[in-house]
This record gives sequence, C-alpha cells and structure tokens, in this order.
Amino acid sequence: MSLDSNNLTAAPDDWRAYSGVLSRRVFAFILDYIIVALLWIPAAVIVFFLGIITLGLGWLLYPILFFVVAALYFGMSLAGPAQATPGMRAMGIAMVRLDGRKLDFVTAIAHLALFWILNSVLTPLILLAGLFIERSRLVHDLLLGTAIARTT
Repeated sequence: MSLDSNNLTAAPDDWRAYSGVLSRRVFAFILDYIIVALLWIPAAVIVFFLGIITLGLGWLLYPILFFVVAALYFGMSLAGPAQATPGMRAMGIAMVRLDGRKLDFVTAIAHLALFWILNSVLTPLILLAGLFIERSRLVHDLLLGTAIARTT
C-alpha cells in the first residue's frame, strides 16, 4: 500500500504504508543535509558580498546562515505539492498530517525546529521511539500530528 501522489493529505490506515519508513527516513535525512550543505555555499558567498556592501553588518548573518538555509529548504519543500523534501522523494516517502489537512510552511518549520531541539536533548530516545510507536512516528511527529508514509 502506498500513497497516491495526487492525494498526499490524508494519512493512510494501512500498515503497509509505514513499512520500512524509519530506514528510508535515515537515508533521506543524509541526502537532505548534503543538499542543505551545498545550498549553504552560495548563500555564504551572498552574505559575504552583503557584508561588504553593509560595511560588515551583513556578516552577522553567518552564525545563523545554516539554520536559515535549512529552514527555507525544509519549509518550502515540505509545504510544496509533493509534501516531501528531495531526499524524501528519492527514498519514496512523504509527510502527511493525521487530521487530513495539507502540510503548511509553519508546520514544516515547527517540525524541523522540534527535531533539532529534541535531538539535542534526547537523541537516542527520538530514534528508539519510532520502533515502538504506531506508524513508526518519532517524538516530533507525535507532537505535531504528522506521520511519514511511503509513496512507492
């Protein structure tokens, strides 16, 4: 059972839609952060020239630049029509909300922020939770009412 690429808003009830999701999530995470790192390079160059134009003031963006690039990347791709980042699409998974609504930009950013915050405090528990919680959901998925389901 997989999600129909035209109907990504409702979380399926069939257990097969969540089979193997955790391992796919790990590989999607790796791919996505490689892409974010590659996107950070041109953003750093832009901030460099912005710093020259603003007499050094723009260089204050460097400490938060990676987070801004990652937030825009995840927010725009998860809130898009595929409801998945390029890494997630490559692994055949997408994010769905349990209430059936389409994932919006703010929820996508909140998902990323909760992942970073919870991962900095409870790293092993976050990953272990997926082994025991229905639909292989992680802690930040539970808090936001989302799930990751297979598209292929």
